[in-house]
Amino acid sequence: MQQELYNFISRNELSPFNDSKSLVRTDKESIFKTRDAKLIHTKVLTKISSNFVFAETQSIWNALSFTNNFSDILRRQEFFKSLARRDNSFLKNLKKPKKTWKPRYEIIVVTEDESTFVQLQKMDCVSQLLVNQNDVADLERYDIVQVVDCEDFRLMLERLPQSIFIDSIENVYLERYLEEISGWRENFTILRKSDVSENIKKAIHQLEPLFNLLDNREGKIITEEEVEQVLEKINEKISAKVKDLTISGDGLMKMLGEGKMPPEILKIVTDAIEESKISEHIFNLQIPVSIDYKELEDQIKRLSANEFSDMAERVKRSSELLKKVPELLQELESLLLLEDFSLGIASWISSQKNSSYPFESENVHFSDASNMFLSNSQPISFQLDSFNRCSILTGANSGGKTTLLEHLLQIISLFQLGLPISGTVHLPIFTDIYYFAKTKGSASKGAFETLLSQMATIKPGSRTLILADEIEAVTEPGVAGKIISATAQYFIEKNCFMILATHLGGQIANNLPEKSRVDGIEAKGLDENFNLIVDHNPVLGRLAHSTPELIVERMAMSASKGKDYFEFLFRNMKK
Repeated sequence: MQQELYNFISRNELSPFNDSKSLVRTDKESIFKTRDAKLIHTKVLTKISSNFVFAETQSIWNALSFTNNFSDILRRQEFFKSLARRDNSFLKNLKKPKKTWKPRYEIIVVTEDESTFVQLQKMDCVSQLLVNQNDVADLERYDIVQVVDCEDFRLMLERLPQSIFIDSIENVYLERYLEEISGWRENFTILRKSDVSENIKKAIHQLEPLFNLLDNREGKIITEEEVEQVLEKINEKISAKVKDLTISGDGLMKMLGEGKMPPEILKIVTDAIEESKISEHIFNLQIPVSIDYKELEDQIKRLSANEFSDMAERVKRSSELLKKVPELLQELESLLLLEDFSLGIASWISSQKNSSYPFESENVHFSDASNMFLSNSQPISFQLDSFNRCSILTGANSGGKTTLLEHLLQIISLFQLGLPISGTVHLPIFTDIYYFAKTKGSASKGAFETLLSQMATIKPGSRTLILADEIEAVTEPGVAGKIISATAQYFIEKNCFMILATHLGGQIANNLPEKSRVDGIEAKGLDENFNLIVDHNPVLGRLAHSTPELIVERMAMSASKGKDYFEFLFRNMKK
């Protein structure tokens, strides 16, 4: 399972450093056939995804496509059971890589082959086609000259100390891979110090030598400006020490006549230069000491050529590993997304109380199941079976009928994903789920016809679940009960499971279809804050009334405006 998720991430080129979720489509059709049902499934995914660090991690849900095979769900369950909860805060500290290293040397790739030159241009590296000897002479100004596919000019190029001969075009300018990996330096430091998976540790270990190559920087080559600053300090030291000397007349005459310093002064000069840690060959030994700029320029060139060539050779020796950098970094990004997914799921699972993994069954049954969208929710128990395939769900306004329908959708989503559920759950593997949410706004002939048209497209069968919430709102009350009763009978005969939440329970109960029952969520009164006291657990086989008188009573007791009106209504309803 873990390998399947990794392959999905890699195949879709998902990255933890993308700012938003990619549009990744799944080949499998959703089991949720209506927009309202799909919204609940999305809500479930969003709730769990709040434990993820990276936005792109949510795309991994598409790897867990809908299935009608319980063995697939069992494999998912086993994977989630194996996840160990670990701190994932280190993932929040990872940043989008930005290149921090560039070679200090100016580099050019040269060739005398025209087809090779065309390829070099496509690679977007500084390159030149050698045509004559003057082209070779112009290369002296570059610190590094990489040579590929050159035979005619090989002897001339060998005389250039900065020339490096490359055997294949794929090995040119490998420094670009060091540039790429340099952006990961800070992230690597974080990952090395964190409790990461074994796969991430392995990926870090593979790339470790390249970070060592970055850390093994080129030696310091002093500049002309730095030498001039040192020279000033040298002359200050010499001046301070010469003041304390007593020079003999012979020494002074020799210095003036022959231009030679007395030994004691020469020692002061050479000691001051030696303390500066700079070669004495670039200084003129006189008072005051001066710089031999020609010698300084030659020395800087020699040091640069040697140092840059040495660095380029080290890069060349690491060529095979460097060429794998894009692949290895892509692997690491995929592993980081998988790590985020695994740790986020493990964190969510640990937060679920009294959870267990659902079982496949021919019946719908859940007991003591808590709704993940509600805090301190009341555990709910409910069932449908071969004797009662349809529930006519009745009860108080705001009592929880809609919540029960959406709770069942939530349970089915978690079951399909292979995740645990708070409570004990047994379910069929539904292949077609239709949820018709409560109609908002005014009823119309168009709404009624639309609903019937949608009902007509339902694919019936033993793995079909139909949930409908107050569908009587789209037509006249007088015929709504008959339509609901007839609809229930039609789909029961097609072996579907159904829950129909309605305020017409009393009317439907008089014409109750076979294999259906009336269930009720009852309101028992008002508490001291005038809130409905409701037992959200449906009582199976009992009709519950919508108790509008309790709503009116609450408004009569608590309203600041229109109190007389509400009290009048309440008194009349009690009669």
